[in-house]
Amino acid sequence: MAENNEFLREVDEDYRRDRILQIWKRYSGVIIALAVLLVAGVAGWRYWQNQQRVAAETASVQFDDANRLAKDGKAAEADKAFDALEAQGPAGYRLLARFRAAAEAGKRDAAAGAKDFDTLADDSGLGDGLRDLARLRAALLRLDGPNPDPALANLQGLAAGTPFRHTAREMLGLAALKKGDFEDAGRWFDQIVADPETPRNLRERIEVYAAIVAGGPVTVTEAKTEAAAPPPPITR
Repeated sequence: MAENNEFLREVDEDYRRDRILQIWKRYSGVIIALAVLLVAGVAGWRYWQNQQRVAAETASVQFDDANRLAKDGKAAEADKAFDALEAQGPAGYRLLARFRAAAEAGKRDAAAGAKDFDTLADDSGLGDGLRDLARLRAALLRLDGPNPDPALANLQGLAAGTPFRHTAREMLGLAALKKGDFEDAGRWFDQIVADPETPRNLRERIEVYAAIVAGGPVTVTEAKTEAAAPPPPITR
């Protein structure tokens, strides 16, 4: 019985060996081609990863240089550097350059900076969070301008549940305080207090704002000046 089992095992092994040889003869070209493609694909992936790393490192240096130029007051050179990144840098650094260039433009000209942020806010290729950030930056630049109503409208939209609602509500409350509308300011500050996700540092500022709102408008009355008493008579 043992000899029969051994014979059957040898026959089975011979059969499988023959099958493998037949498959190899028939499909060896395909197998070799797939192996070559696999090796080439891995090598190409590694090369692409290396190129991406080199491009990111180069863009990082360019971005730092552009920021340094901006801090040094070399606006024209900084703008040129940011424009170069926007045109040729990796996707992440292109976006950073666009936001940074808009911020630098806003320092020189609030209207121009707000317009650049509007362009970012209207870019459908960006995520909702980044577009909301651009809307917030544009509104903050316009808030102290001659016509703050569009900025206030944008802030009100951002105050309704977006990740930037805390800043939007704070700015709306401060704008109401500036106009002397203490009731409206109190409503915005109450929303900040009621939001469980309000940052701690903002809650601390709200305590100051709440004290101002509770005090209400300050009425300054002009003190009446009394008539000067006549000089005493001169006695001789």
